[in-house]
Amino acid sequence: MTKKTKALTTTAIVAALYATITLALSFIAYGPIQFRLSEVMTLLPLINKRYIVGLTLGCFLANILGPYGVPDIIFGTIATFISVYLVYLTGKYMKDKKGMVLVASLWPVVVNAIIVAAQLKIFFNIPLFITMLQVGFGQFVVVTIIGVPLFKAINNKYGKYLKNMF
Repeated sequence: MTKKTKALTTTAIVAALYATITLALSFIAYGPIQFRLSEVMTLLPLINKRYIVGLTLGCFLANILGPYGVPDIIFGTIATFISVYLVYLTGKYMKDKKGMVLVASLWPVVVNAIIVAAQLKIFFNIPLFITMLQVGFGQFVVVTIIGVPLFKAINNKYGKYLKNMF
């Protein structure tokens, strides 16, 4: 398998996993109070920046089929892209590697709380501040409370494999 084929395949698998997990659990993955379990994957760019594309594409696909239409396709996808890019930058530039995963996990929380809440306010007239708290809470539970320990466990066991997938 060539490097390009391997990279394309890995990107497709990540995108498919993100979209499938989101859609399979759609009853808790959309709305002001959301627990999008696929968001645990937003820590993958700490391992390799190439996961950014697969995660962004997976979010795009999940939002195409989600209940909020074009606004979520655009702004939800942008929120995911910004989040995972900031996760990558945290891994690249943070010197204290011990607290890096925890700090990186806060980007999806903050970015999604702001962008998704603003989107829901603008397009669906859902109250901004309470929605920011709700979205942020859901993201914090999924990415920080569930994702950080899961990421550490998987990275300790399979980190070398995940890094070399590209």
